[in-house]
Amino acid sequence: MRLTIVGGGGFRVPLVYGALLGDRAEGRVSEVVLYDPDPDRLSAVTRVLAEQAADVPDAPAVTATTDLDTALRGARFVFSAIRVGGLEGRARDERVAFAEGVLGQETVGAGGIAYGLRTVPVAVDLARRVARLAPDAWVINFTNPAGLVTEAMSRHLGDRVIGICDSPVGLGRRVARALGADPGRAAIDYAGLNHLGWVRAVRIDGRDQLPRLLADPELLGTVEEGRLFGADWLRELGAVPNEYLHYYYFHREAVRAGAGPGPTRGAFLHRQQGRFYEEARRPGTGALAAWERTRAEREATYMAENRESAGAGDREPEDLSGGYEKVALALMRAIARDERATLILNVRNRGTLAALDAEAVVEVPCLVGANGARPMAADPLPAHATALVCAVKAVEREVLAAAETGSRATAVKAFALHPLIDSVDVARRLVDGYTAVHPGLAYLR
Repeated sequence: MRLTIVGGGGFRVPLVYGALLGDRAEGRVSEVVLYDPDPDRLSAVTRVLAEQAADVPDAPAVTATTDLDTALRGARFVFSAIRVGGLEGRARDERVAFAEGVLGQETVGAGGIAYGLRTVPVAVDLARRVARLAPDAWVINFTNPAGLVTEAMSRHLGDRVIGICDSPVGLGRRVARALGADPGRAAIDYAGLNHLGWVRAVRIDGRDQLPRLLADPELLGTVEEGRLFGADWLRELGAVPNEYLHYYYFHREAVRAGAGPGPTRGAFLHRQQGRFYEEARRPGTGALAAWERTRAEREATYMAENRESAGAGDREPEDLSGGYEKVALALMRAIARDERATLILNVRNRGTLAALDAEAVVEVPCLVGANGARPMAADPLPAHATALVCAVKAVEREVLAAAETGSRATAVKAFALHPLIDSVDVARRLVDGYTAVHPGLAYLR
């Protein structure tokens, strides 16, 4: 079975390959095709993968190409893991946003809109190519902003594109551990959009144990989200939010922390990963060791500004190992082998959240099998969560409209309507600032 990774020179590709190496079941992936327009990045990642597979019998064969159409032909699964503009683009997004006093994070607020505006046209082109060259393939979207990009691709691929994110999985795992339960046996009631969702119940042996967690400040303090948001706030919500909601509930603090004197997150990663790619290309260098060192630093510093501003402390060791690659492998297994699974995924709503239309991509638990992923029935979100979800989905729709029509006015509208941007004039300056630093946004007129 062939898996094509679009964005095959990306830093997190070895996580996916490592998960594949541990899959020994019949019908597993036997061939991995890496596509990336940057041959140097492909070379570095290919070296890492070769070292990963050195002592593994029957490891999936790896080929690399800079020709997208060649990479797509014959694929059973396509992973979309692209970063349009690279990490330098992310750093520019942050600088422009912080200069206007608004959030620059790559999936939330101004930074997320800018990233979406330059990513959606590329993702749509990829979806059209898949539909033409590999019509039976399943597309698993890793590309951020994951919900927005998945919805853009779904307009061309229907239900054959599924978005994944490791944030809900990590959240559910942490909550289950705090309750003394095996995460694999806990049923997590989670609903919302990508990076905008809430755990509303944690059922262990059929009983909801979340109220017990919310009522115990000491127990909540063992969970990263309890320290990040504070026990009092979580009790008021009656739920445990995805960590990205810290950008909404503590917006001023997040902007102040992100715009501090040090490098932004994007600038930090750009320099850090630049060192890795340079080192991994040198003859005689241990590419895998260099990658592992870089990854450990990357994971340890994830959302560091938010944790510092909240006094949440360091990340737990169990959360330093990623996780999205495990979701991807479980999703592929469920579809390819009809191994029924329940996974939290980004899929078309189909009436799951009553406040949104059927085509809106939401992040909810899904039943997965040979026919793909189907969202499970869910209770309505509370009013405050519904309002936020509807507001952000409206912004996503304006981003999609701007990308489709090339309308600068629609792009301004997308920025101006976002709950974390409080001025139409700021929205106009953001569009001016982003079009000045991103040649890929020249289509906005």
